[in-house]
Amino acid sequence: MVKIEFYDVDYVPNDNLKYAVIAAQQGEKWIICRHKERTTWEMPGGHREPGEDIHDTARRELYEETGAADFNIKPICIYSVTGDDELIHNPKPTYGMLFHALVKILSELPKDMEMAEIQFCDKLPENLTYPQIQPFLWQKVKEQK
Repeated sequence: MVKIEFYDVDYVPNDNLKYAVIAAQQGEKWIICRHKERTTWEMPGGHREPGEDIHDTARRELYEETGAADFNIKPICIYSVTGDDELIHNPKPTYGMLFHALVKILSELPKDMEMAEIQFCDKLPENLTYPQIQPFLWQKVKEQK
């Protein structure tokens, strides 16, 4: 079972944040992406590099995974994931920051990166890479934006 909790944006220091996840929109459509090695869909996001500010992680990951070239992005909250199942093995909470982005301009998807394609949707698809996590993050953004 996986447990997701939400906190204020200053709940833990930047160095304790492992992930940035971005709920990205262009117009009224949400942007999701598919990794080259998977058939499932996911919200843009990824690991914070050593010494990288989590806000920089979010901007970098949004570009790398969607091709977003011009956008406004803002933090929504910090989240934690705890649990144990086939994809998540976190006996202690792992923290990330959740962002919302309004994409103005999309360039081509960077070819040397991990993502194969993006998709525009009104709601999250059924076949998510992290179905125990992403619907909760997406709903939180919808409530806060």
